[in-house]
Amino acid sequence: IGILCICLVVLLWGVRLWIQRKKQLSSAGRDGKRPLLVAFFHPYCNAGGGGERVLWCAIRTLQKKYRNVTCVVYTGDRDATGEEIVEGAFRRFNIKLIHPVKFVFLEKRFLVEASLYPHFTLLGQSLGSVFLGWEALLKCAPDIYIDSMGYAFTIPLFKYLGGCRVGCYVHYPTISTDMLSVVRNQDTRFNNAAFITSSPLFSKFKLAYYYFFAFMYGLVGSCSDVVMVNSSWTLNHILSLWRVGACTSVVYPPCDVQAFLDIPLEVEKSTSEYSIVSVSQFRPEKDHPLQIRAFAKLLKEKRVGQQPSLKLILIGGCRNQQDEERVNNLKRLCEELGVSDDVVFRINIPFEELKRHLAEATIGLHTMWNEHFGIGVVECMAAGTVILAHNSGGPKLDIVVRHEGRVTGFLAEDEESYAETMAYIFSLSPEKRLEIRESARRSVHRFSDQHFEDTFLLSVEPLFK
Repeated sequence: IGILCICLVVLLWGVRLWIQRKKQLSSAGRDGKRPLLVAFFHPYCNAGGGGERVLWCAIRTLQKKYRNVTCVVYTGDRDATGEEIVEGAFRRFNIKLIHPVKFVFLEKRFLVEASLYPHFTLLGQSLGSVFLGWEALLKCAPDIYIDSMGYAFTIPLFKYLGGCRVGCYVHYPTISTDMLSVVRNQDTRFNNAAFITSSPLFSKFKLAYYYFFAFMYGLVGSCSDVVMVNSSWTLNHILSLWRVGACTSVVYPPCDVQAFLDIPLEVEKSTSEYSIVSVSQFRPEKDHPLQIRAFAKLLKEKRVGQQPSLKLILIGGCRNQQDEERVNNLKRLCEELGVSDDVVFRINIPFEELKRHLAEATIGLHTMWNEHFGIGVVECMAAGTVILAHNSGGPKLDIVVRHEGRVTGFLAEDEESYAETMAYIFSLSPEKRLEIRESARRSVHRFSDQHFEDTFLLSVEPLFK
């Protein structure tokens, strides 16, 4: 065993030297100096979600600040060209990059697809990311490596074999202490099946697996030189798992608040219909069924003729067939509850239409338990809706908090409290609602692009020394 260990160490050291040599031989820039390669590991960079907004804002920020830097993006989006991806970032997020980006297209992205691992998904995807990271490292060895999509198991690979300075931006911990408590308490949730919760043996086995994974996750995460997290909720979990407080900081994601600030804020005119708008992708953790059930309860308890009619508008993106099937199930739920005529689904709509719906809405609705941050929540507040979000995670700790001593929105937890709070918001006078909407809008400036740029540069500075 000792000889095997020595052989392995020698082999790994040889690989490291070979990668270093390859790096030194790479082409020099126009001034004769080799540019500093800063690589972002983002296999789904063309997805168009909040995580991608962080990626493109981060790249633009580095391009503004550092002249001799070439940004590299490792991506598995082989169905698009680099030009199309950059054009997509401009179209979706209004982010124009200053210099070209080098794209390294990866062929083994299927290794991080959840569908490949029906069981032990977390472990399967994490090990898959190591193989995908190895492909990335062989194709392009950077000087600075930033994992911007939550593949922490790639960090030691780039640090010890690639000889890179390494950092990461954590949107959501792969495993959290909350996930451990869900299994320990045998709660049934979208990521904890009923057949496991009903069996003490299965629950104990899954708990042991989660503890082992949490230990491994803590080990790989602690290799980071710089750790950025997107909220106080994520910070608490990462500190307890990775224990690298000295190099960890909160960098709120850049929300495009500016785009919503031109929606005028004024006292609502008397209307025959109020709308409640939800903005989030159609994924299981977003808990759209809770929105529909709470809305149905609100309609049931509303006395006829007492107030204008109500509409629930569900706006979101569908990434694949599973998401489309989820939307069909939600439509069936509306039929069962008898609210089909009062619920509208708007899927993959253009930004201007989203803006129009938010401008007309009275309430912005969010129901995800332990949402790590909540860009949709910030957008609803910037647009001037009265926000009603889940009493957990980022919305509770960072977003729907008092600003200058004033209320900025409301929080709820279950069907009952959501229905009650919606009824309460509608019972307020338009003047009182305007007061809350104005406070909310003033509070969201701390989530702007400019604030992100300042805190991001401050956090990554040690990587450039």
